[in-house]
Amino acid sequence: MEKLEFSLEKSAGRIDRWLATRISSLSRSHIQKLIEQGHVQINHQVCTSKKYPLHIGDQVQVRIPAPEPLALEPEPMDLEILFEDEHFLIVNKPAGLVVHPAPGHPHGTLVHGLLAHCQAEQGSTLSGIGGVERPGIVHRLDKDTTGAIMVAKTDQAHRHLQAQIAAKTALREYVGIVYGRPPAAMGRMEFPIGRHPTDRIKMAVVPEDHGGKAAVTHWQMLQPLGNYALVKFQLETGRTHQIRVHCAQMGCPIVGDPLYSRGRSVGVNVSGQVLHAWRLSLKHPVSGFEIKVQAPLPADFTKVLNRLQQQANLRSTNLQELHIG
Repeated sequence: MEKLEFSLEKSAGRIDRWLATRISSLSRSHIQKLIEQGHVQINHQVCTSKKYPLHIGDQVQVRIPAPEPLALEPEPMDLEILFEDEHFLIVNKPAGLVVHPAPGHPHGTLVHGLLAHCQAEQGSTLSGIGGVERPGIVHRLDKDTTGAIMVAKTDQAHRHLQAQIAAKTALREYVGIVYGRPPAAMGRMEFPIGRHPTDRIKMAVVPEDHGGKAAVTHWQMLQPLGNYALVKFQLETGRTHQIRVHCAQMGCPIVGDPLYSRGRSVGVNVSGQVLHAWRLSLKHPVSGFEIKVQAPLPADFTKVLNRLQQQANLRSTNLQELHIG
């Protein structure tokens, strides 16, 4: 257990906000949890309110318990790590891998694999997210969407990376193959997204006054492929199934999407939607250095792309040869 002590030389407002400025490794919600659990004392008396107003001369003591182990069994997995240090890592997630445990997926998730990875790798540890020893998933990918996903190892890294996504300074680029031909070389899709009114496993374009949330996707056609197209997407927001719903709304659903393009076939067996989280650009949460990571395309994606290029009498090319900016 770590113990910290502070002495106030001037009034500082409420205790939780002030401590959040003094202990950068902890989130404000984590600090509030410590107060609720009796781990914060003011003048040797247990603080009972997160709103307690601090005054000149107050002595503040904070006890930070060791992170609680997550109530999940680590499960060794063959994870493709694209970047890793003591603060966070980036994984190239394969198709079929669920990110978080859920009632239908109590085992075999990315979180289970990350717990095992951080136990097995020397120098790769989890210092705790919100007081629990767990990987902090910064953003999610659907089960059958492949590609780069950020995972924080510390509370500080988790908050910093999430703030970059909220401020739109972290760049998330996807590539996908769609049915049909987009209406222009590039564009912007802005359709609010909410739960489908009758099918609870699907999302849909839903007016904001009916519960939909604002969603914006930028797209650029990289290569027309006959009745298909290779498209790059950049997320401005991150709603559930956002790219998949927006493409279906545009009339160009993602190839292989089991929810939004049923009954269509490209002549090649694929394990899910041909959509890949291709590139991540962000600032390191501690050093501030710029980090750019590119996730190699999975075999299914390359197989479909090569097949469609051949059908359109085009030479098989990869993304690098298309000179994508």
